[in-house]
Amino acid sequence: MSMTSDNIGEEAQGRRTVDYSYDGPETMKLNMGPVHPSTHGVLRLVLELDGETVAECKPVIGYLHSGKEKLAEAKTYHQFIPYTDRLDYLAPMSNNTAYALTVEKILGVEVTERCKWLRVMLCELARIASHLLGIGAMALDLGATTPFLWAFTEREKLYDLFEIISGARFTVSYMRVGGVARDATDEWLAGVKKFVDEFPAHHKDIDTILTKNEIFLRRTKDIGFLSVEDGLQLGISGPSLRGSGIDWDIRRSNPYLVYDQIDFNVVTRKAGDVYARYLCRMDEMLESLKIVQQCLDKLPNGPVNIDNYKVIYPPRDRVKESMEALIHHFLLAQEGITVPEGEAYVPIEGPKGEMGFYVVSDGTTKPLRNRIRTPSFYNLWAIPHVSKGALLADLVAIIGSFDIVLGEIDR
Repeated sequence: MSMTSDNIGEEAQGRRTVDYSYDGPETMKLNMGPVHPSTHGVLRLVLELDGETVAECKPVIGYLHSGKEKLAEAKTYHQFIPYTDRLDYLAPMSNNTAYALTVEKILGVEVTERCKWLRVMLCELARIASHLLGIGAMALDLGATTPFLWAFTEREKLYDLFEIISGARFTVSYMRVGGVARDATDEWLAGVKKFVDEFPAHHKDIDTILTKNEIFLRRTKDIGFLSVEDGLQLGISGPSLRGSGIDWDIRRSNPYLVYDQIDFNVVTRKAGDVYARYLCRMDEMLESLKIVQQCLDKLPNGPVNIDNYKVIYPPRDRVKESMEALIHHFLLAQEGITVPEGEAYVPIEGPKGEMGFYVVSDGTTKPLRNRIRTPSFYNLWAIPHVSKGALLADLVAIIGSFDIVLGEIDR
């Protein structure tokens, strides 16, 4: 029966005509999220379901947007460091390092040897902390509470170490252009050594309860397959790409700091499924532990900051003794670093993949442009690709396996 103004009444005139024809399989649209940031961030997936099978998946981002790239243009180079903490807020040490390296490249300065080794050590501890949360949260999403609690217990130990050296557990703002906020003490290094010695046993506990668990295997093996070709075309990086067999790691392919002086293996798996990505992260934690141990063994003595007080704040004792140091301190606090005209992009191997900053300087104390390359932004777009044809219940495992953080997507 046609719907006209003659048979639906005057009040309905002008309404949209409803088409009741059926011309294909019936699907249902479902909103998955947005959810609370204490889970995977404020992510919304618009799903089209054919029964319980995912026919289409469209991510909707922007719920956590804070305009970090634009804010950088109104901040001095040092003032922007706390904003880098809030990108991948599970590994702020890595974000700080990538940003500092980029500005240092434009300035043409090289940090001290002790600073290089200390930065590497902290970046690898941050990698372990990030993987612990990624693996623990994915296990919890699949119904395994115990490994989640074990992972968080180990992560808390790392956060205690971050608090001791930086004064903050979460948003550390520890790295500086030209160095770090403060040097590592012998007591702190002893705490790191204690963690390195004890962590393998706790890692084995998590491995024992998950890796060969029949339920976990059924929920992760042959789920969310990402091929090599698709991974490269989508710009995927980090463990999400290495889980598909790509032997690529910036720490080895384009060494920065002192990674060319460190012995470590790049962990890969060939299956390309959720389980392979999980195994990559599990093994990477042990490789990071090896790197941290080498940093402890080879950490040289000496200053952690360069002695150019036009770039980095002079030590407090110097400020009290030297008028020149006091003036430099005042100018840095008041105006910031003057960076010469130029541009640079420095990528590092963050816990989730390639993290890099593209900074353009116009010769003032604030960047003209600050573009951020974050791994989660690219890893997110693999989810719609690999989830087609998967079951709705499998989508939870797929999201967890890519370990996205919305703070570095909505930037």
